[in-house]
Amino acid sequence: MSQPALLRSTYALLGEDLLQAIETHGQYMDVPAGTTLVREGQFVKVVPLVLHGTVKVFTKTEDKELLLYYIRPSESCVMSFAAGMGDEPSKIMAVAEEATTLWLLPVAQLRQWVTEFPRINLLFFTQYNQRYAELIDTINALLFNRLDSRVYQYLKEKTRMKGELVLDLRHRQIAQDLGTAREVVTRVMKRLEQEGKIKQADGKILLL
Repeated sequence: MSQPALLRSTYALLGEDLLQAIETHGQYMDVPAGTTLVREGQFVKVVPLVLHGTVKVFTKTEDKELLLYYIRPSESCVMSFAAGMGDEPSKIMAVAEEATTLWLLPVAQLRQWVTEFPRINLLFFTQYNQRYAELIDTINALLFNRLDSRVYQYLKEKTRMKGELVLDLRHRQIAQDLGTAREVVTRVMKRLEQEGKIKQADGKILLL
């Protein structure tokens, strides 16, 4: 599928006039896994639309990370949108979780499009609502759920995103995403395995 065709099939709700403007003024980009797209404290010049792959959005304090949400195809980053529109430094980091295809929207054009093409507001209003709900879930999990439950839900979300039950995932990465220590995650994973919820072998995790 051509790049413009992929854009149109993924973001058809934006309408042809806006899609033409995005194709003209935006920038198509393929990035490998691990690419940093937004750094905390930087001023946002472009806002990504995800066409393929996944982007992880998180905050980082010293050596600890806290996963906020993932951006998937047909979605964008509301935190980058807010920072760009407000001409404020980013409060988050965004990193490609896997090989990812993006269409980057210049903030200067976005400021015009929100008035000229009101449909784009629907995309970001929907995303704000979704991210707010996810953040509430995250806060509830931090306050009320045992780490066992948080780790298991994290693994289930990973398998849902990747469409497979076997994950090539290290305990250190799980700990970073959940804002805890690797040793703690290792103990939790052992308990989950004893409970028959997962199986670990050769550095991979199988959800049962």
